[in-house]
Amino acid sequence: MSAWLTRDEALDRLGVRAQTLYAYVSRNQIGMQPDPADPRRSLYRLEDVEALTTRRARGRRVAAIAESAVAWGEPVFATQLSTVIHGRLIYRGEDAVTFSRDASLEDAARLLWASASTPRFATSGAPAEQFQENRVAVFRPELRENKEVECFRVSAENGNAAETGIDQAFLVLARLAARGQPSLGRNAAVLQADAMPAIAALAGALGAAPGAEPVHLRLARGWRVEQAAEVLRRVMVLVADHELNASAFAARVAASTGAPLVACLLAGLSTLYGPRHGTAADAVAMLVDDAARIGVRAAMARWIDHDRPLPGFGHPLYPDGDPRGAALLADMQLEDHILELRQAAFDATGAQPTVDFALVALTRSYRLPVDAPIRLFALGRSVGWTAHAIEQVMSGKLIRPRARYEGPLPAGA
Repeated sequence: MSAWLTRDEALDRLGVRAQTLYAYVSRNQIGMQPDPADPRRSLYRLEDVEALTTRRARGRRVAAIAESAVAWGEPVFATQLSTVIHGRLIYRGEDAVTFSRDASLEDAARLLWASASTPRFATSGAPAEQFQENRVAVFRPELRENKEVECFRVSAENGNAAETGIDQAFLVLARLAARGQPSLGRNAAVLQADAMPAIAALAGALGAAPGAEPVHLRLARGWRVEQAAEVLRRVMVLVADHELNASAFAARVAASTGAPLVACLLAGLSTLYGPRHGTAADAVAMLVDDAARIGVRAAMARWIDHDRPLPGFGHPLYPDGDPRGAALLADMQLEDHILELRQAAFDATGAQPTVDFALVALTRSYRLPVDAPIRLFALGRSVGWTAHAIEQVMSGKLIRPRARYEGPLPAGA
C-alpha cells in the first residue's frame, strides 16, 4: 500500500515552492489523491517524492531545466503583476477573489497597470469613460475583395447579433494593430493610453452597448441580460490575469519585439482562442449538454471510459480547487443537472470545478450568449495582456529562446 504525504511534508522533502509541487503533479511525476480525512486537501505519493528528490540530487543539465520550464515548470520571468500561491490567485498583493467582490474591470486595470512609472493612471481612478468607444472600423466580410472598410456601431442594440462576437473582436484588433505605433521608446503611461481605446473597441466588438457606464453594465445591456450585470463584473475581474498563462506569454513575446500595444492584444487573443486555453469551456458545455440529455453518470463515462480528463474539473495550479470557480459558483443558482454533475465529478475524481465549469454554468443560468465564456475571457484578460505587454516593454528585453535541434545534419557538420 502506498504511503502518502501532506502538502507541507512534500514541500519540505522536495525543498520547492507550492507552484513547483503542483507542476510535478500536472506532469504525472508525483501522484496525488484527496485526503480521506478532509477531501478539500490533497495527499502526495511518498514513493514519487523520494524518487524525484533523488533525481534532483544528481543534478540536471541547464538545457533540461530550461525545457521543463515551458510546461508548468519553474518560473522563468520576474513579474509584479500576479501569481498563484498556496491555492490563491494574487493581483499585485491583493487576493483576486476578495478583490473581485466589489471591483470592476476598470478597477482591475487600475490595480494591474499601476506602477511607480505610471502615477497618472494609478491615482486617477481609471474612469469608466476610458473604456468607452461607440464606433470602430472593421472589415465587412462582403467587402473584403475590394478591401473597403466600413465604420459601423458594434453593439447588440443594432439588432444584428452576427456583428458582435469573437470574429469581430479579431477584425477590430487586427485593423487597429495595422495602424498601431511601435511600443519601443514609449513610456508606460503612453502605452496605457494606447490600450484604453483598443479595449473599448474590443468591448464593443464583443457586444457592449455604447454609453458612459462601466464595461460590465454596458455588456449586460448589450446582451439584454441586465439581471446578470454583477456576475459579469465579477467574472471579468477574476479572469483579468493569471500569472504567465499561454496568452500572456504570447502578448509578452510580441511586446518584446516592440510590436504595437494593440498587436500584443491580438497575439493574446489569438493564443486564447484554443481548446487548451480560452475555449476550454466548449468541452465543458458538451459535457453539460450530455448530462442533461443522457444523464450525469452516462455523460461522465463517455469521457472517463475513454481515458480523457473530465473537462471543467481539476487545475494543475489548484490541486485543492480553483478559487475563481468556487467564488462564482457560490453566488449562482445552478440548474439541477449541473449541481448533480458537479457532485458526481467530485465523487469520481476528487477534483473541484474550474473557472471554465463556472462560466458554462452561469451562461446557462443567466441565459447568456452561447459563446459568453470566450467573450468574457477575452474582454477581462485584455487588461492582463496590457499589463504584461507594458511590463515587458519596460524591461527592454527581447524574448528569444533557443531550440534544441534534433533533425538531420549535412555531411561533415
